[in-house]
Amino acid sequence: MKDITCTRCGAEGLEPGFVEDAGEGARGYARWIAGPLERGFLGGAKRMGRPRRQIDAYRCHRCGHLELFATDFV
Repeated sequence: MKDITCTRCGAEGLEPGFVEDAGEGARGYARWIAGPLERGFLGGAKRMGRPRRQIDAYRCHRCGHLELFATDFV
C-alpha cells in the first residue's frame, strides 16, 4: 500500500511494520478474524471456519499514530 496518509495529522509516507503477538503458542504475528468475539468452553476465542487476515501496520513518523489494514488471508 503506497501513498498512505495519516488520518490523525495528515502526514504522508507512513512507515510499514506489523503487530507482534508474543503470547503462548503464538506464531509471532497478530491476525484479524471476521465476526464478533465468541468464547469457547475453556474461555478461548472461537476461530474455526472464520476467515483470517494478516494485519499490516503503518506508523506515522510525525505523531506516532498507527494505521492498521487487514489484507491478505493467512
